[in-house]
Order: sequence, then structure tokens, then C-alpha cells
Amino acid sequence: MLIFTLPLVHAVEPLYLDKESCSSQFQACQCVEKGCFPTFSSRIDIISPDHKKRLMKGAWEPSCPVPIDELRQVHLLHWTEDGTVKKGELVVAASVAHHVSQVFQKLYEIRFPVHKMQGVENYGGSDRLSMEDNNTSALNCRVVKGTQKWSEHSYGLAIDINPKWNPWVKGKRFDPKNANLYVDRSNYREGMIRSGDPIIQYFSDIGWKWGGNWRSAKDYQHFSRSGR
Repeated sequence: MLIFTLPLVHAVEPLYLDKESCSSQFQACQCVEKGCFPTFSSRIDIISPDHKKRLMKGAWEPSCPVPIDELRQVHLLHWTEDGTVKKGELVVAASVAHHVSQVFQKLYEIRFPVHKMQGVENYGGSDRLSMEDNNTSALNCRVVKGTQKWSEHSYGLAIDINPKWNPWVKGKRFDPKNANLYVDRSNYREGMIRSGDPIIQYFSDIGWKWGGNWRSAKDYQHFSRSGR
């Protein structure tokens, strides 16, 4: 049974299920007086041939800097802003898969909401479309905008979390373009990431750094192992 031992900072209120509904949808459930909700679960898989075909629709190709056998698919549960629990997936480097799972378990325990979580191949590899859809993702074999350098996402060593709610900001410019309501970081809403929030410490504990600490542009959605 999952027991909350961490502070529920800015936690969403669960949309409770009856025991039968919860048990039929999820591996395990925790029940309280109000009802039941899923216990966190995750699974790490190698990239299957069928999944490789899917990734080649925009997330990965043989010319990418990380071989397919060095990637892993992480299946996990996450809360959403409406208090429901959804199944999500991230593709990351095999070397960090376990640590990434640990971070998202901690986020689950404090009920930090993630709007949605699916591979960028569902957006044809378009970072713009994925961000505009507020999709949390990891692997995306692409160069850094305006350069010829591989993005950290190309190695499966970076994750963008709730990108619409946590945009890239530099001066009066921001990305994605539909994130105008979230540029003002003092106007806090659930799922935003600000200095001092637990999520930053969770990633720091596994050696990852937050783009919100960058000196010039601020990339509030971005966490990476290298800090780039």
C-alpha cells in the first residue's frame, strides 16, 4: 500500500473511484473513506521492434546519436489537473530510466499534475505541436533551434514537463505561442514549476538540472542531466 510520506504541496484533489472500477483499470489501488485511487506503478521496457517503428515516425532514426538498444520505454502513472490518474510513457536513455521512474513516483506521491505524457512521434516529431498540446516528453532526435548541435532530447537525457504551463521565456518572447497565460510566473497554477518547488529537488537528487535556473532565457519546462 502506498503511504504519503511527502508534503502534498499544491496537490490536486483526487477524483476517487469505487473499488471495483479502480481494480479493473489499475494494478493496485489504495482506498480511503472517500473512495479509491491507483497506487503508483511503473515498468521499464526495452524498445521492441514495433515500438521502434513507431519512434521512426518522428522521434528517432538510425542517424540519431543514441542507438535504439540504449533507449528504454518507461511506462508510469501520473495525476492530471482534474484529479484523475492516467497512464503515460517516456522514452529515455537506459542509463537513466530507473532514476526517471523514481522522480515520477515522488511526483505522483505529492499529486503533482502532468497534463499528458506521450511520445513526440504522435506529433510527427514536432516539438512545437507537442509543446502546444502541453505534452510531457523526453526523446526527440533534433538539433537545438538555431544551431547544428544535437539537443539533449536526442540522447534521451532531457524531459520537458507541462511545456504550455512552463514555457521557454526570454524577455518578451516565449514558446510555445499559446503559453501567454503562463509567462507571468507569479500567477501560480497547478502544474507550473517555480523555484523552490519539490520537483526541482527531486531531479537534483538524480543529478539533473532545471532550465528555470538558466541566466538568460528561462526554460521552465526543461530538465536535463547535462544542464543544457
